Amino acid sequence: MAHRQQVKAGEARESGASGQGGPGDEKTCAVCGRRMQWRAKWAANWSEVRYCSDACRKRGIADVDRQLEATILELLAARAATSTICPSDAARAVGEEDTWRELMEPARQAARRLVAAGEVEITQGGSVVDPSTAKGPIRIRRRRP
Repeated sequence: MAHRQQVKAGEARESGASGQGGPGDEKTCAVCGRRMQWRAKWAANWSEVRYCSDACRKRGIADVDRQLEATILELLAARAATSTICPSDAARAVGEEDTWRELMEPARQAARRLVAAGEVEITQGGSVVDPSTAKGPIRIRRRRP
């Protein structure tokens, strides 16, 4: 593929040694909480990369996003240590009766950011799943030691 830059293995090791990352390095997007993998086009500024896409860069993190994170943690604190919540619980608590559905994806993003921070886990069918690739209904629970 001629349109992609190729980085030689030696260059990748050199850039990794200088703190610039290399193939195999990962980060979490500051907005959506999805995993980002190192790309050759980010080789020069990997340490400064915070967003996975232009859409996330433009959206940023709003007050409602922080409110959703706080609400998720509050809801979990009010329940038994083994209990889980649905992202819709947080969306309903933050949103109004007729607009909470618009907060479903932001609630899932807030949960992914909390996973990246080590605060919670995302489960499906009782098993912990990778929040970046989970599709369908998810549950959120406190992180287990």
